[in-house]
Amino acid sequence: MNVLLLGSGGREHALAWRLTQSPLLDTLFAAPGNPGIADHATIVTLEPTDGAAVTAFCAEQDIGLVIVGPEAPLVAGVADDLRTAGIAVFGPGRAAAQLEGSKSFTKALCDRANIPTASYVRAAALDEALAALPQFALPVVVKADGLAAGKGVIIAATSQEAEEACRTIFGGAFGEAGAEVVIEEFLEGEEISFFALTDGVSALRFGSAQDHKRVGDGDVGPNTGGMGAYSPASVLTPEIEAQVMADIIEPTVRTMAAEGTPCGGVLFAGLMLTATGPKLIEYNVRFGDPECQVLMMRFDGDLLVLLRAVAEGRLAGAEPPRMIADAALTVVMAANGYPGTPAKGGTIEGIAAAEADGAKVFHAGTALYGGALTASGGRVLAVTATGATVAAAQATAYRAVDAIDFPTGFCRRDIGWREVARERGGG
Repeated sequence: MNVLLLGSGGREHALAWRLTQSPLLDTLFAAPGNPGIADHATIVTLEPTDGAAVTAFCAEQDIGLVIVGPEAPLVAGVADDLRTAGIAVFGPGRAAAQLEGSKSFTKALCDRANIPTASYVRAAALDEALAALPQFALPVVVKADGLAAGKGVIIAATSQEAEEACRTIFGGAFGEAGAEVVIEEFLEGEEISFFALTDGVSALRFGSAQDHKRVGDGDVGPNTGGMGAYSPASVLTPEIEAQVMADIIEPTVRTMAAEGTPCGGVLFAGLMLTATGPKLIEYNVRFGDPECQVLMMRFDGDLLVLLRAVAEGRLAGAEPPRMIADAALTVVMAANGYPGTPAKGGTIEGIAAAEADGAKVFHAGTALYGGALTASGGRVLAVTATGATVAAAQATAYRAVDAIDFPTGFCRRDIGWREVARERGGG
């Protein structure tokens, strides 16, 4: 089978790496890809959000399955174009992609399906948002309603910060994503990423992880797209996972199907484990980045067979996903200035040395310039390792980080700190 993978980040490199291990695969194409993905796939020049161009390419190359990595093509409706042309695709159509593309859409779904989540108010104008703020205790969460690359969430500790957050979002800091805001109750607890596969009717758990959103050690500084992750998240016990499936994932699948907008692909639930049980923070409709990197390191099976079953509506008869017992941990190396304006063009060396000790380095924002590997984005590399414990995986990952020569980059040095503390009896 020929497969087309859309995307260019660390998530897509991890997917490409795992897909090429399937005996079912003939040729893997990737658009637009990156230098790391090029080790596994034939790179093609396609705009992932151009549904007509993607569909035409699939017809020319006899593509049997399209796997959509990032959210933008899903929100743009590329999956709809492909399905109309009779091409199997892993990822939801435009209507279901609103689960990620609009936070207020998801909040309204939670109301209809009785899914536990934080109390909220949706505001379409600045004066409306400012008038709603006094309803909430501090701290309060202010979010841009649309896609903001993981950066459109502001946790305000004071009334002044909350008002400034509303002004910042409505002032255009996040572009079209800030046309509306969602103001939310601040939930106390530990945040976890939970992944399930769904073909729009059936759902299967895939795995758990914990992301590290803040840019600095100790979870300080602004939110980013993610500075690292580990899997599994031990605080998400089998009992809690069953509760999440029953109270959050399955009602979502049922309600979306009943309303004529079935969601086929990944349901990535950002959860807060509160004192009264797990609550949904928000949904994504694709594998997380960098969570995908640790999930692919732990996945034990034929990914292409599983994703094809999702795309073809055969998930009910598929073998449940298996994960190895070992933990996995990934450290994101970002360009200086991220999550603001990242420094581009910095050279990168030492990846072979980093991988010699058992780590895997997934490319995110990289490019080849004059034959040299250089930084071309904010998050540049995802240095990933496995181990019998999170602490062991962490040690291997940071040895690999230290083997890489990336003078214009930086990383957090404490990825996995909560789980390492638990393993040592301190959490």
